Amino acid sequence: MSHLIDKIGELASRGIGFRSLTENIDTTTPGGMLVFNIFGSLAQFERDLIRERTQAGLRAARERGNKGGRRPVVTPDKLRKARAHISAGLTVREAAARLKIGKTALYKALEQNTTSSGRVLNANAVQLL
Repeated sequence: MSHLIDKIGELASRGIGFRSLTENIDTTTPGGMLVFNIFGSLAQFERDLIRERTQAGLRAARERGNKGGRRPVVTPDKLRKARAHISAGLTVREAAARLKIGKTALYKALEQNTTSSGRVLNANAVQLL
């Protein structure tokens, strides 16, 4: 809202008025400037209400146990199958293609999960499984 008021003030200082063709707003008159500011304030109020309601909805969803966001592409079952493929001699790229997932997603899933010994896998250790 402040940006609009600044822009209209800048135009007015250069002798340029704003006249809306669809609404009855003419900033060269005091009444037109009043209507412009009221409409701008109402628009800002509406944006604030939408933001507040969205935040309340997200908070309520979290309380209900909804996590939000995108579901992981690599499920625990796919990760188990990928590890089996890799230990059978396939490359990560081949294992990803068989499971119909991206190789990057598979690399990340392998790196984020730990082996039974507790050490974190990296991309180079994948080939050794």
